[in-house]
Formats: sequence, C-alpha cells, structure tokens
Amino acid sequence: MNDLIVFNKPYGVICQFSAHEKHTSLKDYIEAPGFYPAGRLDTDSEGLLLLTNDGRLQTKIAEPKHGKKKTYWAQVEGSPDEAKLNLLRDGVDLGDFVTRPAQVRVLDAGETDRLWPRNPPIRERKTVPDFWLEITISEGKNRQVRRMTAKTGYPCLRLVRIAVGRLNIFSLDLAPGKWRFSATKP
Repeated sequence: MNDLIVFNKPYGVICQFSAHEKHTSLKDYIEAPGFYPAGRLDTDSEGLLLLTNDGRLQTKIAEPKHGKKKTYWAQVEGSPDEAKLNLLRDGVDLGDFVTRPAQVRVLDAGETDRLWPRNPPIRERKTVPDFWLEITISEGKNRQVRRMTAKTGYPCLRLVRIAVGRLNIFSLDLAPGKWRFSATKP
C-alpha cells in the first residue's frame, strides 16, 4: 500500500502544495494527489520530509505526544563546549515551553561529507568558527532545533533532518528534490 512518501526537501522549498509568491512549493516536486506533509520542515531547512495520505499515520509521525524521534544535523557557529551541549541535553527553556531532553553529539570531521552542497551555500565568516551537531528530539515543534541552538549560544547556519524514526535520508539514497513511495514506516 502506497501511503507514505519520502522526500529529500531542498533548501528554500515551502512545505505546502499551494503556490507561494517567494518560494517553490511541494507541488513543484511531488505529483501525488491526496498526500500531505506529516510534520513540516522550515523553508530554510533541508532533508527528510514524510508525506502521507493516512491521517492516523500522519498523527503518529507529527504529533509530539507520540514521541517519534527526529534526528538533525545542525551546522552552528561557535566551538564545542560541554556546558552548552549539556543545556541541550537537559532541555531548554524557550519561553513558551521547555524542550524535552535531546540526544546531542558533536559530529566528527568527515561525517558530513555525505551531505550534498546547499544551494545557495551558507555564509561563512573567517573569524567565527563553526561545527556540526547531531541532535535527536522527540517533539518537533515550530523551529525547535534552531531555537534550542540559538538559546544555548549556537546560532544555526544550516539544518538538515537526516532521520525520522527508522527512516534515514542516507539509507534512502535520495538526492535533494527527489522522492519515492516507501513501504517502510518510521
């Protein structure tokens, strides 16, 4: 049964099917009537987006109460600092809510070589270092990862969702802008 689509959402694509005056939308990439995003990715975020035509499956994937793990690679400004990383691990007070604890690790040099180049590239500043974090959360509220990293002193330069549950963008072998039906559920 084809009730799940996996899509590698490029940077700059808005997570809606209706036309948008500034951004390309899902309709520019996916021709599958009746399918809708199960959760969203911000226009300035990239990576694994799931779409479904099954309302129950959409709820299981998108609703924070179901605790579906979502893993992101975040390129952030600054240098690794265990005290700041522990703030992310313990949960961050974002004002309107406190995040659940996150799994956080610093990515080793070379791990991000599997990522595709972003178009357009991020701005790089020669005087400000940056590094990559892997962050796994079980909520996925509006701009949550970006807000978490900013609150802990790590402005986010690039954000790529690499996994939702068992589905991983690298094992799916999807180039940016490509999609397919998936029999595997997250």
